[in-house]
Amino acid sequence: MSKSTWDEALVAAEVTYVLEVDGKIVVIEGVPARLNAETGERYFAPETVEQLHKIIHSSQSPQRMIQAPVFHFAA
Repeated sequence: MSKSTWDEALVAAEVTYVLEVDGKIVVIEGVPARLNAETGERYFAPETVEQLHKIIHSSQSPQRMIQAPVFHFAA
């Protein structure tokens, strides 16, 4: 895939970033990303990743709390 074709497949979007930190799920909404329209793969600018790390490791209070069901994948 040429660079220009690759760039055309990416669109600016705001996404929800979810990860597990020390056994706790952290959800960050409204994260700017480049989204591959075909695959759904997300790409983050280095500055965005740096800001995500600051948010994750800060002691600031979350804007809201959620509850989520947990399932075990059994093949």
